[in-house]
Amino acid sequence: MSIGIDLERFGLLQAVVDEDNYKSSVSRFQEENILLPTFEELADPTKISDSVNEALKQIDPNEAHPLNLFRVHWYNEYGARGTVDVPQHIVLPSELTGVDAKIVLAFGNRFPMITAHKVLAAYSCFAPRVISGQFNPAHHRAIWPSTGNFARGGIAISTLMRSRGVAVLPENMSQERFDWLDKWVMNPDDIIRTPGSESNVKEIYDACNELEKDESNFIFNQFSEYANHIGHYAVTGRALGHVFETLKANQPQLNLAACTFASGSAGTLAAGDRLKDDYGAKITAVEALECPTMLYNGYGEHNIQGIGDKHIPLIHNVMNTDIVAGISDAATDGLNLVFTTDSGKEYLKSEHQVPAEIVDNLRHLGFSSICNMMASIKTAKELNLGPNDVIMTVATDGSELYESEKAHLMSDKYPDGFTAKDAHEIFTTHVVNADSQHLEILNDVGRNRIFNLGYYTWVEQQGIPVEDFDARRSQEFWNELHKFPPIWDEMIRDFNAQTGVSA
Repeated sequence: MSIGIDLERFGLLQAVVDEDNYKSSVSRFQEENILLPTFEELADPTKISDSVNEALKQIDPNEAHPLNLFRVHWYNEYGARGTVDVPQHIVLPSELTGVDAKIVLAFGNRFPMITAHKVLAAYSCFAPRVISGQFNPAHHRAIWPSTGNFARGGIAISTLMRSRGVAVLPENMSQERFDWLDKWVMNPDDIIRTPGSESNVKEIYDACNELEKDESNFIFNQFSEYANHIGHYAVTGRALGHVFETLKANQPQLNLAACTFASGSAGTLAAGDRLKDDYGAKITAVEALECPTMLYNGYGEHNIQGIGDKHIPLIHNVMNTDIVAGISDAATDGLNLVFTTDSGKEYLKSEHQVPAEIVDNLRHLGFSSICNMMASIKTAKELNLGPNDVIMTVATDGSELYESEKAHLMSDKYPDGFTAKDAHEIFTTHVVNADSQHLEILNDVGRNRIFNLGYYTWVEQQGIPVEDFDARRSQEFWNELHKFPPIWDEMIRDFNAQTGVSA
């Protein structure tokens, strides 16, 4: 397969490229009894063998056990060790959203170890590098640059594959992220704190460029690892399609009108490409209004943790994006309080008649999840969607990762307690009065403007050849990428056969 770029640089391998590394990895995985799941198994866990499923019944999802690799999918049951037939999700009612369209979020905090879906992105990036012999666990350190969850996912996957991982993330991320990392890294020095917060992605790149001078450090840059895109297209896109098909089975008139994803690394946006291919859904890419890079070529700081800014990820299929929306962190910070405090939850039930079951499940929405919800509301209003229209998105992680942020906000703004009046003010401002401001329906001019903005990061700063950068304009480029999972699955099966490991 040829797609006009340096395949080896980007981990798009179709065969073993280093026999010594490959043999070393086979030996390590054989010794440590590590079995790799295929992308097909993660996309459809019914294909996982009975022996693996039986073994998983004895393993805690948060344990550093290699078989938890087979839980890196959307079908885990919350608070249990089993799987579900359909990914667990929430359909937000109009009493909450104020729009007729059905906004559906798949719950990301069902993923193992990190309770966030970025562990899937990490596996998608790591596995191809191992089975091709590019990464050698006995020699390389896996470097995971991130604004939070991808670094944790990378450390989790590295640990399960008995490799040393290093997390690189901004120093001002939520304390819960660092508390988790402290428990999982092999060495305290394997947590590298870079200056700033969500918006300081370049500082992460700078740190990685220094680390890369040591040839034993292997950088897994989620913003430029096409396997991140490929994994979400194959696994997340299929899972969201399954949720929609389940809804449609009971309501045949439903139409998948749009899908909405906040752009961190742009990996999850690949699920939008899948939903557009399968259903014709429009794709909304979302960013923080305080740092409106796509909308206004802007800059700034914000607190929607999980979104990186001031650049366009290399793996964002910009020319396939239909809408860009900006959401303020005032909305996500405030609504987190409404969704997780007793007074806020009671307000939703008594004043807006939101069903108690829905209110109880809002705790599974973290900051970027609320951001996805709000962008879906804006999209529904702009497109004038009706009750038969569905907008699909994800709840990347849950509110449990932001208790420290919640405490800070309560201390700063509500030292005397959060009241129903406070909930009313926040909900009215950000939901009841939500409009379609700071939203752009893209035409070719808009798409090219956003695409071209990526040049300054990837060609000028990071040294990507301009030919490799420009190849991404064509949808044929992305269509070719989507052919990799079956190739990698065959390589995974061959690798497993070499190790001889079974459950």
